[in-house]
Amino acid sequence: MKIALGCDHNAYELKEVIKDFLNEDGHEVIDYGCHSCNAVDYPDVAFEVANDIRDGKANRGILICGTGIGVAIAAGKVPGIRAALCHDTYSAERAQKSNNAQILTMGSQIIGPELAKHVVERYINSEFTGGNSGRKVQKIIDQENEYLAQGGNYEKAN
Repeated sequence: MKIALGCDHNAYELKEVIKDFLNEDGHEVIDYGCHSCNAVDYPDVAFEVANDIRDGKANRGILICGTGIGVAIAAGKVPGIRAALCHDTYSAERAQKSNNAQILTMGSQIIGPELAKHVVERYINSEFTGGNSGRKVQKIIDQENEYLAQGGNYEKAN
């Protein structure tokens, strides 16, 4: 599987652990950075990964920042993307099986390397099952498409 992987400076070390883990498992990893502990803005990395997932350049994505919240919010702003914040294996599995999340997010200040590997493994090895979940995911897609068809003319958030 081709996996897009990105992080901010808070998560550089965990990203490297996850990259090695995925490579050892035979996946093709596209590393979007950051590539050191030097400060970067997580939205820049999240947008790049999410856009490339949307455009089919990778099958799935993994984004990591300090809490996982910021990258989840940023990635979710890209039309067509569903990003799921997960710090346990059950949530990671359900993110894919029930929600067809293309991107898994985690927080390096929340989760340790060994558990993070288990979470990633469960996410990568799960497939969307459709069924009742398919109907619900389609409602999310329909809402987003309606918003885009209106030219994105909802009231602006602060």
